[in-house]
Amino acid sequence: MGKTPCMASPAQDERPVAQLVQDLSQQTATLVRQELRLAQLEMQQKGKKAGIGLGLFGGAGVIAFYGVGAVIAAAILALATAVDGWLAALIVAVVLFALAGIAALVGKKEVADAVPPMPQGAIDSTQKDVQEIKDRSGRA
Repeated sequence: MGKTPCMASPAQDERPVAQLVQDLSQQTATLVRQELRLAQLEMQQKGKKAGIGLGLFGGAGVIAFYGVGAVIAAAILALATAVDGWLAALIVAVVLFALAGIAALVGKKEVADAVPPMPQGAIDSTQKDVQEIKDRSGRA
């Protein structure tokens, strides 16, 4: 909300109470609509971040599953064949686990950025508006 001068103009002083109440009603309705729109936009952004983070967690799970398969294949190859076979499978498993770790860390960051799923910007703005109204009503 913008700051207004301490003294009202003579034209404003002469406005009837009904007009002042109507102006207050219109301004309040506009403010509420704007705050609700801000909250909606903020919730959409946080929902998108949470979806990306959860998708990355899912991807990390799939990659880890393949890593387990590679470790099992490495153990089988270690028992059944020469060192070259199991060593190759073990290297693949290590690479897959490294990828899973990276995806999990990125997913965790995305989810952490979206939590708590509250429109904090809209809440802060509304609290400032309420404080401004309280301050102005105290001066009247």
